Amino acid sequence: MRLTNTALVAGTALLVLTLSGCEEGGGTGSDKPATGRTGTPAATPATGDDEVGTLADMTGKGLQSAQDQAQAAGFFALRSHDALGRGRAQALDRNWKVCGQTPGAGEHPTDVTVDFATVRLEEECPGKDQGAAEPETATTMPDFTGKSVKIARRSLDSSTSLTVTDASPQGRMILVESNWRVCTQDPAAGSALDGRPVALTAVKFDETC
Repeated sequence: MRLTNTALVAGTALLVLTLSGCEEGGGTGSDKPATGRTGTPAATPATGDDEVGTLADMTGKGLQSAQDQAQAAGFFALRSHDALGRGRAQALDRNWKVCGQTPGAGEHPTDVTVDFATVRLEEECPGKDQGAAEPETATTMPDFTGKSVKIARRSLDSSTSLTVTDASPQGRMILVESNWRVCTQDPAAGSALDGRPVALTAVKFDETC
């Protein structure tokens, strides 16, 4: 009886090992792919970065509509700027219209950044886009006359002490700097910027200095 029990136990152990090998995918009859850590990973699906789409001419459209149509065509990297060069943010897209775009209409990779030059609905588009380039930090005092206070501030080093006052006798506080244009400045244009404080006077864009 001992020999019989020993043989039975050995046979049962052999059967368990055989079934375990099949569950791990080692059997030739398995219809499941091997999932071991050392296996070669499956190919990654294409992300669409090389796709090309057709971008329409959005000139004259409302900014919100232009953005929606660009996205429908597969372009999702979108930005916009103030074509009048005042540095205003397009906080409510429906209040702005498109004057131009980069890149222009045509076929482009869908991962390209589309930049819309815009003005407010009640404004006329300028003959030339004045806000395409970001202002560079000046090493000498620029001529800020007629430019927005916001652009003037962005053109100065962040360490510059800047004072802006109302050029009119009303003594108003200048809160939204993109709505004000520079009338006078000190120091004068061309002067070295060596840490001297800068003083500007300004009025609103629909006013005269």
